Amino acid sequence: MKQLNYKLIGESMPCVEIELDCQQTVIAEAGAMTYFEDGIGFEVQLTDGSEEQSTMGKLFSAAKRMIIDESLFITHFTNNSNFSKKHVSFSAPFPGQIIPLDLKALGGTVYCQKNAFLCATLGTSLSMAFSRRLGAGFFGGEGFILQKIQGQQLAFIHGGGTIIERDLQSEVLYLETGSLVAFTLGIDYDIEATTSIKSIMFGEGLYLTKLSGTGRVWIQTMPFTRLSGVMFNAMLPKVDKEIRKATKKKGRK
Repeated sequence: MKQLNYKLIGESMPCVEIELDCQQTVIAEAGAMTYFEDGIGFEVQLTDGSEEQSTMGKLFSAAKRMIIDESLFITHFTNNSNFSKKHVSFSAPFPGQIIPLDLKALGGTVYCQKNAFLCATLGTSLSMAFSRRLGAGFFGGEGFILQKIQGQQLAFIHGGGTIIERDLQSEVLYLETGSLVAFTLGIDYDIEATTSIKSIMFGEGLYLTKLSGTGRVWIQTMPFTRLSGVMFNAMLPKVDKEIRKATKKKGRK
């Protein structure tokens, strides 16, 4: 299968524009599409198309995606033209960066946080993966259930803020829980409790994500949970003002 040609457009709110040869297909998370040219058709399916599945198998795959808060469906975009190349574009859902993953060069498998997947070449497998340790499940919050991306072609994921790429060589790296976007095979993932009372009291959090081993790691500087928290706090004074105004108006009646 021919490798996809693509172009990343934009910085703070980027999109990826993919060039499809005749009859070539990409899969994408439902709702990620921004635009496509005439000649491209799309079909919503229950599977990623990586393998033939029975009806029950398709429903099971869709149910697993729902567990990790992904869409029930995967959209397949195909260049139905017999003569020319066509383009389709997909956007990140919040400010950040899009990360191209050459799965073959990365060992065929990448684990990422739920909701990180954007789009990929047809034949890429998307599945659910649990962290290996119970500690991550009980204390890791959004890190408990990971998404497993497998294939030999291109896939695209996204993260918030600026993306930092680190190659670990038998090293240990600690992250703020939620800052992890993805990691390759060879990286061990766990959650450790913060032992410093001062750190807990002054906002560093009760738990840290621990990554160890040899492989590649992608880190986001602005997780969506942090971004939404900032936006919520910014809106509180306005909401409080509106509530006071409505209460005062109601009291006059």
